[in-house]
Amino acid sequence: MPAELGAMQSHEPVMERTCLQPVIEAVISSLPMLEQRIQQQFFDSADLKYAAAEILAKPIADAVSAVVGCITGAGKVLACGNGGSASDAQHFAAEFIGRFERERPGLAAIALTTDTSILTAVGNDYSFEAIFAKQVQALGNPGDVLLAISTSGNSANVLAAVDAAHAKEMTVIALTGRGGGKMNEHLTETDVHICVPHERTARIQEVHLLVLHCLCDAVDLQLLGEQDNT
Repeated sequence: MPAELGAMQSHEPVMERTCLQPVIEAVISSLPMLEQRIQQQFFDSADLKYAAAEILAKPIADAVSAVVGCITGAGKVLACGNGGSASDAQHFAAEFIGRFERERPGLAAIALTTDTSILTAVGNDYSFEAIFAKQVQALGNPGDVLLAISTSGNSANVLAAVDAAHAKEMTVIALTGRGGGKMNEHLTETDVHICVPHERTARIQEVHLLVLHCLCDAVDLQLLGEQDNT
């Protein structure tokens, strides 16, 4: 091997380490700042939940009463939303049909976000705005409850579902944020509006999940009574 080539090869790793060193040092130095940012997410979420507890306790209790009245009257809960709110709708239905934290018979709940044939057929033949409303018209009965989830309160297909629910003499429980948006114009006095007092979607969704868990816990309490932990 020529001496020049051997010298180049022997120095190449050193050159690479020298070039990468600033990048490595930058990554290492950023770790404390990254950890602080992560911690701040936890603090912000906790602060909002603490602040919202007093504001939302009453509408959540009203929602529990509406759901218990529906379930004990042989009714069902239909749930809808888009994106993360669609996941929340499915999460809620799963907790009702399966269980939350206590063993009990399944409770009637349907997420309107899961049947891809219905969603694509209605979306294609009519419009995306109609994908939930068509299902409410077909499945909803007087006395049922629609759980309408929209972080902004402006989702057109959720608002259309709310209008369809009213036409079927159903009660609406709306989960929103950002002041409620257009949802305020679609709800009636007999509906329940749980509006998270925040503007950021992630924070609103985090509180929505807590609200759904509160609903599940309180419904179980009303149906089963206090749990005996002895």
